[in-house]
Amino acid sequence: MFRELRAAPVPAGSRADRDDSTSIRTPPTRAVALVTVAVTVVTVVLGALTGTAVLLIGLLVFLPAFASALCTPRQTAFVSAWVSVLVIVPVALSTEQLADRVTLALFALGFGALAVYGASLRITREGALVSLRSTAAAMQRQILRPLPLLTDDVLVDGVYEPVQQDKLVGGDIYDVAATPWGTRVLIGDVQGKGLAAIGMAIDVVGAFREAAHREPTVTALVDSLEAAVVRHNGYAEQRGEPERFVTAVVLGVDAGTETQLVTCGHIPPYLLHDGTVTAVDGGTEHAPLGLADLVDEPRTVSWFPFPSGATLLLCTDGLTEARSPTGTFYPLEERLAGRVDITAGHLTHALVDDVHAFAEGPQQDDLAVLAVRRSPHRISGTSASSPLATAPAR
Repeated sequence: MFRELRAAPVPAGSRADRDDSTSIRTPPTRAVALVTVAVTVVTVVLGALTGTAVLLIGLLVFLPAFASALCTPRQTAFVSAWVSVLVIVPVALSTEQLADRVTLALFALGFGALAVYGASLRITREGALVSLRSTAAAMQRQILRPLPLLTDDVLVDGVYEPVQQDKLVGGDIYDVAATPWGTRVLIGDVQGKGLAAIGMAIDVVGAFREAAHREPTVTALVDSLEAAVVRHNGYAEQRGEPERFVTAVVLGVDAGTETQLVTCGHIPPYLLHDGTVTAVDGGTEHAPLGLADLVDEPRTVSWFPFPSGATLLLCTDGLTEARSPTGTFYPLEERLAGRVDITAGHLTHALVDDVHAFAEGPQQDDLAVLAVRRSPHRISGTSASSPLATAPAR
């Protein structure tokens, strides 16, 4: 029976919803009007008390410049018109220092027009940036599917945080594939950072999605990922770029009580079950993807128990190599011990919040944390055209 991969429902107001906000934020028109009037009143009162009302009112010509940095062109035009009226009215009511007053009025009109033009340019540029960020977010959803993801066998939830937040995608990778042979799960870490690492990440994820549905064994799937890394390095060499390797863990989960595991130089999973935390023994740790030619032994698959209701935690070294201000590494197994009974989504978010508090500083590396929750029971009779009515709790 062919299994279906689908996105589990995400509650409204969740972190994913907040990350998708890409609108241009400007202050409400009422607030702009109130602030403008308040500044004017304060200026006039101070001028009356000090006897320098004309001089202080002249300083209001700079108010539209501040408005242009925050407000819409229409709001900026309102502020400019308000200031122009305040400056021009004294010219019409008095002939004292007429030349100075006329000059000040011309400055008010000129600065007001420039402020409106500047606000228009800013809104145009911010709109282009919002559009670019929306496009980048859409690309990220194609490269790394939004979590949580659900198959007949498992619920996969987690957190992904690239160290360069403006890029949205980093060198850490993950993916889930529902195949005729069960669910395949990938987590990996590309050597290095920057756009070159992202290019390798895209190639490996693409190879996983294609080979996961073609190769009947997990070892053959890993061999396909190895070939993808080698090809990418070949192209990189032609461009004079350095070769890179990829550490990875690949899981094969089906209806049985045991799960297949191939570890390629990556952090092994942790099994959370019945109140205990156990580091999974993956047997032989194989060379990272791209370095298979340096060793003689072929990659082999290991089997380990993955009982019903258990959770597997997969992560990259952005979690395990995070350091406190004193240089201590994050004690992952110790911190997991107190969180064995919470849901998959809450587990990963709690760990990420905890490691940020532990490090007490800016994030130093890409961070990916996945919680793979075994379904409490095998859903029989489900086909690709029959999605689940409800998803397990996060």
